[in-house]
Amino acid sequence: MSARSAKPVAVRGNLASSLPRRLRGPSMARYDRLPAPLRGWLARAALPWSPNSALRIWTRLHRETGGDTHAVLRRLDLAEQRMLARDTATVWGAGYPCASGPEARS
Repeated sequence: MSARSAKPVAVRGNLASSLPRRLRGPSMARYDRLPAPLRGWLARAALPWSPNSALRIWTRLHRETGGDTHAVLRRLDLAEQRMLARDTATVWGAGYPCASGPEARS
């Protein structure tokens, strides 16, 4: 078996994530309509969240936390850290060091 016949992990550009990739029209217009704290969070996010999925999670967490924006942002951080930890083994291998907890956002 030659090196050329091995099938690499599918990587789209520089993104390797288990997040589903869907194109649904002009995403910048949807991004612009998001709440300001969510737009700020997305601007610093490590993963390529779509405006639709981010808003869906934001709305659910906003309802669950009684509108506490800081609590919502902390829970978004935790959700992203869980996704990164799950993807780490797939992308870089099981032995790759993984952060044990969410990084503090500045």
